[in-house]
Amino acid sequence: MDIGKQIKTLRLAKGVTQEELAAYLGVSFQAVSKWETESSTPDIALLPNIAVFFGITIDELFQLPNEAEFERIENMFWHERQISAETFSHCVRFLEGIVQNNPKNIRALVCLARLYNHRAKADHETASGYAKTVLLLNPDEKAGWTAFLRADNGVFGDEWCDNHFGTIAYLKAFLNTNPDNVFALRAIIENLLEDTRYNEAVPYIERLRAAANTYQYALYMGDVMFQKGMLQEALDYWNAAVARAPQTWQAYLRRGNRFQKLGRYKEALADYEQCFLIQDSPRLTDGLHSMAQLHEILEDYPAAIHDRERIINCLKEEYHTTSSEGINSQLREIERLKALIS
Repeated sequence: MDIGKQIKTLRLAKGVTQEELAAYLGVSFQAVSKWETESSTPDIALLPNIAVFFGITIDELFQLPNEAEFERIENMFWHERQISAETFSHCVRFLEGIVQNNPKNIRALVCLARLYNHRAKADHETASGYAKTVLLLNPDEKAGWTAFLRADNGVFGDEWCDNHFGTIAYLKAFLNTNPDNVFALRAIIENLLEDTRYNEAVPYIERLRAAANTYQYALYMGDVMFQKGMLQEALDYWNAAVARAPQTWQAYLRRGNRFQKLGRYKEALADYEQCFLIQDSPRLTDGLHSMAQLHEILEDYPAAIHDRERIINCLKEEYHTTSSEGINSQLREIERLKALIS
């Protein structure tokens, strides 16, 4: 970190002026001002006296305050494709130190979960690359196929491997003590439906309606009808979900996902577009991502490129992001799509 930011943070926390700090150190207040604005850095010989003035060690002088450290870690989730091993270890030490002092610090616990998930995603990308190389060298290498499918979260075709038995068991136990938790109810419904355990899902769908009577009840009941082979009833429920929440962008996104699975691509694209358009700024780009994938399925590569360019423009204009993994990932996708055109 830049030591000037730390000096400013410590000075403001101590409630002293730049002039008071400068007088103690025997320098001009302009020098202190330059440190804090990052125009210059203090001479190394001054560091012991700076540390004494603030009542900290020299090592602590180079540590970020907790809030700034949290912000740095949280920003990495959005801006970094991979986190170096050294930085990862530093973040874990900081967060585990916070949890050790306060085991109920939710922010630190969430950051730890996200940190390990971030590394897992990056590791899976790396593993996928190695596995694909194996398959190029030997298309019949079973271990290569297994590694590829695990890395890309693919389907194995083995019921015991592909299902969500453990997740569902945990959610059932969680709901025994948190019976009206909407997040848990949605999670167990989604996982039961994914595993085609639709009869088990219905009671939870009814519980969700009692806990939060939203468009999601009709959405999930439509899924049950679809799994039972009752397509028209499913469509009626899905349309009712959007009619119930015409200004809720998630309703359009989720109906669009279902239209796409049915091969009703025109309707899906219309829902994805509406999902993006009706949001307030700063908008989430879920709909644009789905449009890009669907246009690629349709082999309309120029349209897919345009979708990803819209994502970049949204990040720049509405999030004021000019350089991040969010933008870089879209640029990589655009280059890949351009190669498909040529």
